[in-house]
Amino acid sequence: MDETSTSISEQKDFLVNSASLKDVRSFSREVFEKANIDQDLKDELVLAIAEAAQNIVKHAYQNQETKERMEIKISLINGELEIGFYDKGRPVDQTKVRHRSIDDVKPGGLGTFFIQQIMDAVEFREGEKPWINHLVLSKKINY
Repeated sequence: MDETSTSISEQKDFLVNSASLKDVRSFSREVFEKANIDQDLKDELVLAIAEAAQNIVKHAYQNQETKERMEIKISLINGELEIGFYDKGRPVDQTKVRHRSIDDVKPGGLGTFFIQQIMDAVEFREGEKPWINHLVLSKKINY
């Protein structure tokens, strides 16, 4: 499959809780199976998506029980991958989005680091109603 013929656009919503992360990873893998992407890159992309979803649960909803849902949209058009995350949680304060020091050896706190290493761009956009937060991860895919 050459990159000019690759066109994928799928979305799905998930309950906002840590238990949904398994479903988020499965959905992501299923979408990427339809594209002719290297397995190592697929694994990295699934990691980035799972980390971003976990950050929604942890930060936008502060790990609280909720019936709210988040939506994830994955689009791959002519080698341009865009992954959108939509939620109605607490608005993101972009000045506070940062990973802990890499030298600080302890579990957790490196999700944004991994996302930034894997993706070409990480952008917070104004949420389209009814959404409050809209995170967009993008990457050029070379086949």
